[in-house]
Amino acid sequence: MYLLIVTGLSGSGKSSALKILEDNGFYCVDNLPSVMLTEFVTLCRETNPDIKMTAVAIDAREYNLRHSPRLDLDALSQLNIDYEILFLDCKDEVISQRYNETRRQHPMSKRIPLGIAFERDYLMNLRDRANYILDTSQLKANELRECIMSTIKHKNPQEFSLVLQSFGYKHGVPFETDMVYDMRFVRNPYYEKSLRELSGLDAPIADYINEDPSVQKFMDSVEEQIRFLIPRFLEQNKPRLMVSFGCTGGRHRSVYGANLMYEKLKDDFSTTVIHRDLKVWKD
Repeated sequence: MYLLIVTGLSGSGKSSALKILEDNGFYCVDNLPSVMLTEFVTLCRETNPDIKMTAVAIDAREYNLRHSPRLDLDALSQLNIDYEILFLDCKDEVISQRYNETRRQHPMSKRIPLGIAFERDYLMNLRDRANYILDTSQLKANELRECIMSTIKHKNPQEFSLVLQSFGYKHGVPFETDMVYDMRFVRNPYYEKSLRELSGLDAPIADYINEDPSVQKFMDSVEEQIRFLIPRFLEQNKPRLMVSFGCTGGRHRSVYGANLMYEKLKDDFSTTVIHRDLKVWKD
């Protein structure tokens, strides 16, 4: 049995995520008190036929029960069950806008900024333990679906997960990332008219970037750092590392960097590449 715990900030898309998972064969329960997790797992195991994939949503409303989800996750670990945590994050201003547009009250405070701040603090432990952290600030419904399923589908819950991401600085630095490499030291193909409409996935862009011999030296050093860090992350029981490559628009240099690193590491680690601002996902 595989259990995916969906958590994160109110307004970040947890209910939408559960609907996506349900459409893909998961047995889903929304807003399940964490104290009932072990009973839920036992119940699913006793069904005939047994339930293979389940997902539950847990959020900051646990505070009203005066109970810590951390304690229940520790108890869950004793049941010999494969489980992972998906944490949905979102920029404060986007969450505020979503609540203002729907005229809904934030579940933790009548003042939205206070509610968001409380949730960030209360859920920090779950965020630290998360296998996957997704920033939904700029994702539309269909993009959220593709991103979630490309991230968790067919993954072995016990193996290390390396996520490589490209992004454009003008769209904001992804705050869910662990490490950021700035590709803006490379000549920008955008200023070459014949290359502007291409992306970092296209061979002419790679050829243009590789004219600078320092690029390969830089990428070799990044690969060495990542390979060095992964065993250290595993020693700390952190099964996920997200590494992001940034350039101005997120179309050429950063895409090239993330894609090249994917090719270098995909055979040795469970690796996903996400081109955030190009809207292309690959496993």
